[in-house]
Amino acid sequence: MADSLPALVIGAGISGLACAHALRKSGIDAHVLEAAARAGGVLQSTRQDGFLLECGPQSFSGTAPLLQLCRELGIEMQLARAPERAPRFVLIDGELRPVPLSPVAFFASSFVGTGTKWAILRDIFGRTAPPASEESITDFVRRKFSAELLEKLVGPFVSGIYAGDPDKLSLSAAFPQLHEAEGLAGSVVRGTVRAAKRNKKAGQQRPALLNFQQGNGTLPGALAEKLGAALHLGARVTAIRCSTPSRFLVTASVNGSERSFATQNLILATPTDAAASLLSELTREFHTPLSGIEYAPVAVVSLGYRKSEVGRSLEGFGFLVPRSAGLQILGSVWNSSLFPGRAPDGHALLTSFVGGATNPAAARLSPDQLTALVHRELSPILKTSGAPVFSHTTVYERAIPQYNLGHATRVNTLGTIGAKFPGLFFAGNYLRGAAIGACVEQAQEVAAQVVRRLNP
Repeated sequence: MADSLPALVIGAGISGLACAHALRKSGIDAHVLEAAARAGGVLQSTRQDGFLLECGPQSFSGTAPLLQLCRELGIEMQLARAPERAPRFVLIDGELRPVPLSPVAFFASSFVGTGTKWAILRDIFGRTAPPASEESITDFVRRKFSAELLEKLVGPFVSGIYAGDPDKLSLSAAFPQLHEAEGLAGSVVRGTVRAAKRNKKAGQQRPALLNFQQGNGTLPGALAEKLGAALHLGARVTAIRCSTPSRFLVTASVNGSERSFATQNLILATPTDAAASLLSELTREFHTPLSGIEYAPVAVVSLGYRKSEVGRSLEGFGFLVPRSAGLQILGSVWNSSLFPGRAPDGHALLTSFVGGATNPAAARLSPDQLTALVHRELSPILKTSGAPVFSHTTVYERAIPQYNLGHATRVNTLGTIGAKFPGLFFAGNYLRGAAIGACVEQAQEVAAQVVRRLNP
């Protein structure tokens, strides 16, 4: 006999948890099936040898929906805020150069040359229109600004967010605000300023950079606790079938025992490869759009040093690395400079990232090799005089979805096929943005659609 539920979520990453929480808050008895023994997906914090580590995202932007969720869960007072003016650095010619954080500082600095500054001025006072065809980030920056800006700032920035390849990433999919700014105002700068003014008038402040006092794992932990018995861990879905066009029968192995769930609203909150496999019995049509979304592999390497053995100041957010630097690390976050309690007294915690879309083989090195590689590349930059006293490595073969050229078409195709199965929904970081706040907002919108379907 199948358990009958009004809504069932598969996947207990941040998207699945947030969606189920929103549904239950609306009075709908939604349950979640998660194959792993813990909830949260890549949002995982751990303590070892006095260090508080993030095994996935190191921080998040405090968007309004995300802060409201924290208030609902009673964890708002546990938030930790990074220093607002913490400098960001880019490695240029072997030296860490601070990124100018204001227009005046940018034009007064030598961070970029005169040609790039003139290109930015042309954008401010001129007018252009985006091309009719989809444009990569590389093509956009070269068309509007310069190859220098791409190399020194935009490329490293893209690596920091998506671990992606700017030659392949779609501007309109990965950074829709920039695409829309040029389309509406004829200028990226003017359009961005107008949007900021509109947001300010609407009472929307620039999101702060946040974490929790006990790490990012606080958020999925609170959601899991709130869901209680409605969250089924160790529940591996083995089949999804349609008993009627709008009613789904889900079979799962729950801690070794087979269980069946019948629902009229099924939310897939898994990575795309898992979703394609699970939906194969409904139709093979889902395979093409889902498998077309690539993921970048990333190794997250955390190293602990004695502060006395780090010759460079660690005041700041950290640094990003242009491809021309010839290093394998994409960048480094200085955790203990941003949030309290990340390292024992007299020590510093630094988390670096290796791999990405442009260097996938590097993420497949062993933990010892990754530790040695990161230490070797950090040492001359930070002027370390001793070996790390602590190391921890987490490798994700499919870490971050790539919003590559054609992404919008793939997502639209997914929606068209899904419309053939009323009550089937998708939630995840491959749909509306990879950031935690974007995932929460998209998941809440899915929950709202389910609520409207059940209570028209």
